[in-house]
Amino acid sequence: MMDEPLENPEEAEAEENAYGLSPKTVSAILYAVETGDKDQLVELMEPLHAADIADLLEQINAYDRRRLIELYGREFDGDILSELDEGVREEIIPLLHPEVLADAVRELDSDDVVDLIEDLEEPQQEAILGALEDSDRVAVQQSLTFPEYSAGRLMQREVVWAPEHWTVGEAIDYLRSTEELPEQFYHIVLVNPLHHPVGNVTLGKLMASRREVKLADLTESVFRVIPATQYEGDVAYAFNQYHLISAPVVDEEERLVGVITIDDAMAVLDEEHEEDILRLAGVGEGSISDGVIATTKQRAPWLAVNLLTAVLASLVIAQFETTIAQFVALAVLMPIVASMGGNAGTQSLTVAVRAIATRDITGSNVWRVIGRECAVGLINGVIFAAVMGVVGVVWFGSPVLGYVIATAMVINLVVAGLAGTVIPIVLEKVGVDPALASGTFVTTVTDVVGFFAFLGLAAVVLL
Repeated sequence: MMDEPLENPEEAEAEENAYGLSPKTVSAILYAVETGDKDQLVELMEPLHAADIADLLEQINAYDRRRLIELYGREFDGDILSELDEGVREEIIPLLHPEVLADAVRELDSDDVVDLIEDLEEPQQEAILGALEDSDRVAVQQSLTFPEYSAGRLMQREVVWAPEHWTVGEAIDYLRSTEELPEQFYHIVLVNPLHHPVGNVTLGKLMASRREVKLADLTESVFRVIPATQYEGDVAYAFNQYHLISAPVVDEEERLVGVITIDDAMAVLDEEHEEDILRLAGVGEGSISDGVIATTKQRAPWLAVNLLTAVLASLVIAQFETTIAQFVALAVLMPIVASMGGNAGTQSLTVAVRAIATRDITGSNVWRVIGRECAVGLINGVIFAAVMGVVGVVWFGSPVLGYVIATAMVINLVVAGLAGTVIPIVLEKVGVDPALASGTFVTTVTDVVGFFAFLGLAAVVLL
């Protein structure tokens, strides 16, 4: 059988970087910056998507960022700013020439401008607002009056709507004669005389229907209206749950004030998933672009909490000093019991936090989920108890020690499954973010129970 031909290195690199920046491109851009070759820099960056340019600016150091922006000059797309990490964005905005900044933000929809400036300092906010036209500035300022993380902050004010009595022909004529349409939109929102949204008509149905057809006869069966004050996480859930493409946003009087599109809703969903992962690890909401001091401040509090819980586990161990002194093997085997319990608890915890975030855990299935995790812990406990029982006999020549660690393993893995499921559910019920606080509690429970079960059984059986 002939060997398969080796993959071409260039093809391998192209496949690896099919979506994103290749190391070769990054090196070429940095070389153009180093040599001050603006024409070469523009030629290299021109084909890149705004998201790729944002990735580039996040990957390189602050010194190279400054030089690249200064050399790039007036060539700066507003979409790049909206794609940037907040920390890098705050660093870059003061570096941009006022005219460049003005041109960049004018290209953005109102929702992107709101996202761009809501976390900036007041001088930077004023600089961006000052670059907008009066109507756009008013729209952005109105959006900023809504609560943070609400649908009002997420929506774009540019919305295509039509009276509910219009026909397809009237709608098409209106779209063709209107100069200021959103760059991208998916629906025409139908409104009644009170300007309340009553239905959505997709552009596909609009273009496929005869001119005399009533728009009201083409509305979609799934239609959701989003209150402007609704939490953005609930909005993202609705989009994902009901497969929405866009949804109108209404004020307190149920009047149409904007629209949320699927790209913004999915960005929120992605941010919430990322936030849950970071919080489960106790690292807050940091990113790789954060500085050393900022990152240290984010992580230190949770390390302090972990230190306190570790002291609690140590106090349990201290109660069995005499037992450990007489049977040194216990000190060797203790970390195994605690580690297995911690890992099992983390597995159950991750599944539970994810299910809570997606609202898959409800009052009707919560006990079934808890029972399943306990059963999984019991089965795994029995399996690994048998393994550790054999290890105890072979390694230390003590069948009794094997029995002790096997029993402790079963107890701790069952408790780990129970704690990993119940703790995040309870925290969510009392209004505490389960992703933020569950990990510490679950680790503490598995450590304390594991040490107490193992050392307690050893004290009873071996002494």
